[in-house]
This record gives sequence, C-alpha cells and structure tokens, in this order.
Amino acid sequence: MATVTYDKASRIYPGTDRPAVDALDIEIADGEFLVLVGPSGCGKSTSLRMLAGLEDIDAGKIWVGDRDVTNVQPKDRDIAMVFQSYALYPHMTVAENMGFALKIAKVDKTEIRQRVEAAAKILDLTEYLDRKPKALSGGQRQRVAMGRAIVRQPQVFLMDEPLSNLDAKLRVQTRTQIAALQRRLGVTTVYVTHDQVEALTMGDRIAVLKDGVLQQVGTPREMYDTPANVFVAGFIGSPAMNIGTYKVVNGAAQVGTGLVQLSREAIAGIKDDDKGMITLGFRPESLDRAAANAEGAIPVEVDVVEELGSDAFVYGRVPDAFAGAADVKFEAGDSQVVVRVDPRDVPAKGDTVWVTIRNGEQHTFAAASGARLA
Repeated sequence: MATVTYDKASRIYPGTDRPAVDALDIEIADGEFLVLVGPSGCGKSTSLRMLAGLEDIDAGKIWVGDRDVTNVQPKDRDIAMVFQSYALYPHMTVAENMGFALKIAKVDKTEIRQRVEAAAKILDLTEYLDRKPKALSGGQRQRVAMGRAIVRQPQVFLMDEPLSNLDAKLRVQTRTQIAALQRRLGVTTVYVTHDQVEALTMGDRIAVLKDGVLQQVGTPREMYDTPANVFVAGFIGSPAMNIGTYKVVNGAAQVGTGLVQLSREAIAGIKDDDKGMITLGFRPESLDRAAANAEGAIPVEVDVVEELGSDAFVYGRVPDAFAGAADVKFEAGDSQVVVRVDPRDVPAKGDTVWVTIRNGEQHTFAAASGARLA
C-alpha cells in the first residue's frame, strides 16, 4: 500500500492547445478511496491513465509512495486497473482469468491457486471458478475483473467506471460491495465515475474536475454542504441544486416577489464585476411549502411530480412575472425549480405551490466568477 501524489501533472494531447488535464495537484492518503468525478471530457479517465502509465505526462510529476513514477513503465508501477469493459479472456475459466497476470509473472502455481481461492472467497466467486465468462452474469464478470486485480496484491487500485455496463439495481448492489471490499483490503484506490451519486456514496473524498481543471477536493459532506463554486454546487447532489442569479436590493436577493436575506460576508464579497447581482443556490430539501401570502413566498407551477415512495419531488416553473432572476438553471432546463415535498401530500400536475427558502440554507456565489462567497 502507498500514498499517491499528483504534483501539478498535466497532459496535452497532440494537435490541441488546451490541456486535457491541467496542473492536477492532489495528495491521496495511504488506504484512501478517492473518487474522481465530473462530466464527460473533463479529464478524469486521462488522470487515471496518467497514473497507470498509459498516458504521457507533459508537465509535473506523479508519485506512488516516495517513488517518482512519472517515467516508469506501466508494468513496473505496482498498480492494478479495473476497466469499464470486463476484458476477460473468453476461452479461460474464472480461475485462469484471475490468475493470468501471476502466471505471466512466473509465480508458483500453488501460490497462484491460493491467491485466486482467497480472492474468490472475498468476492463470492468460489463456486464459479471453473466456469467460463459466458456462463456468468454482468455483475459476476465485473467481480472476476476485480478478482484479477486483487490477486496481484498491488499498492494501488485504479477503477475506470467499472459499473457503467451494469443495470441500475445491480449497480447499486455492486458499488456497495466495492466500497466494503476496499475498506476490508485497505488498498489505496482511485475510482473514476461520471455518476455523482456513486461518488457521494463510495468515496472517502471526492475530487471534481471540469475541463481538465480540479475544482474542489473534499469529503462527500464537505462537497454537499460547502461547494466551492457554482459548477460543484450544480453537479453534486441529486436532484441538482436550484441555481439563479438575482438582483441585490438592500442587503437581500430579490427572488420573485420576496427577499432572501444575505450574510455580511456575502454582501462584502460582491465586486464591481458582479454589477449588483448575486448567484443564489438552494437545494430541493431547503424549500418549505408556504401560504401564498407568506413573506418571501415564491410560486412554482407544477410540471412533473416524481414519487419515490419515501420522497417526492416537484419539478416546476416559476412564472415569468415572479422569477426576478437573470438566469435560473436546473438539469432539466432553464427556469426549472425542484422542490422536495411530503410524499403523502403531493400536488397535482398544473397546480401552483408556494415555497420559501429555509433560513440559512441558501448558498451564495459571485455572479461574475461563480466562486463561493460565504
């Protein structure tokens, strides 16, 4: 086991001016489970491949423990990788697939069998060791791919979206197994995903990337409660945070016909570039239903109600006459607002519900830069 350090590591692909990964600077502790997350094309898989030695590093360095591996061949880095595709040999049994890397390394057959059987026991694959991959389900194949990495007993595990090929229910089950397995083995793990729910539920820490640039690193709770900028605020959380840019009037944000009071720190952080505007974020669970005549109440015209049993979410629209926002954003489109409501008191489509933002639960960002203000 070892620490992993990206020391301002950059990768620029030939024929492009903008780095795919730009001066990535992260320290990953020994035994830590770090999740790299971000939208497609943000550089997360490239970052993983740089650590594996599959991509050249154009600037900076990468360390595994106290060893500079920037120019070390992939086979000599003592790293095991689990890919999105299972990459199993169809003509080999499960046991042969899991032990193949050890066979190539000329490890004794008895030791190979011991390691394979130990990994199979951990992964509940003991009864499948003599089967071929075609006789296994998707989840079992993915566990075989993980077993192949485990038997090598590497210093670092790298996982590149290993659950993408699984159906939704199996994905939830398998991500729990992977997280539990990593805790049990205690091996430093770097896990890449575009699914922020996976990131929140699996990682000790999360690193969010955008356009090759690291936006924020922190625990799941830190990322959820104190996002560093508008991008992280809108990316982390499901459903996503409601975000809008509003005019500042007498120390408050003008949201619809109501005023949302702002902290002194937020007011002090407003610069000339912001032109008297502030970006306000509020999560669906930070909205309370209220009477139409309540102070600061915002009307939401219900478009869709998503009932999940234990929760219900209203996807609605703020009427133009009340919006008061230069730019309201949500995953589903402009001017959309999401509200979490009591699943036993759900409004009908077409209804109008009035909501207020719970005091102290709004997030404030600079309108021009998107950086967090308070």
